[in-house]
Amino acid sequence: FWRTLHDALGTKLRLSSAYHLQTDGQTERTNQSLEDLLRACVLDDRGSWDDVLPLMEFTYNNIYHSSIGMAPYEALCGRRCQTPLCWYQDGESMIVGPEMVQQTTDKVKQIRARLKVTQDRQKSYADKRRKSLEFEAGEHVFLRVTPTTGVGSEIPGTQVSCKV
Repeated sequence: FWRTLHDALGTKLRLSSAYHLQTDGQTERTNQSLEDLLRACVLDDRGSWDDVLPLMEFTYNNIYHSSIGMAPYEALCGRRCQTPLCWYQDGESMIVGPEMVQQTTDKVKQIRARLKVTQDRQKSYADKRRKSLEFEAGEHVFLRVTPTTGVGSEIPGTQVSCKV
């Protein structure tokens, strides 16, 4: 089933195991960011994680992601999402009116700020391994060429090639 589905979608199925960065690094980094964010929200509110999860999910899916140039919700649905003002559990007292709007807005702002801190921390981890390189005109350099970059389209597949 999964192979057929991924073939139909034109994607690759890659199974991974937890905490094995070599298999699926992007997912592991995203999971680490979400863990950090969830931990910070739960510690601040002294509540349980399942109370914070709906707003955290909403905020994460509606915050700008530099990797795709928009929020994930916007990429999926083609428009920005509206703020959820009617989230409550059965049996709970429902906050209505300006208090509900203010409480939801404050929580989304708090989670957004925490998500920014988490993203900055993940970026600093990645930047530690990066080196700033400067080249002079006429130097020979190696480029990693992929079909999606558009650079060196005459070279098939992903290869390292020499460019002047």
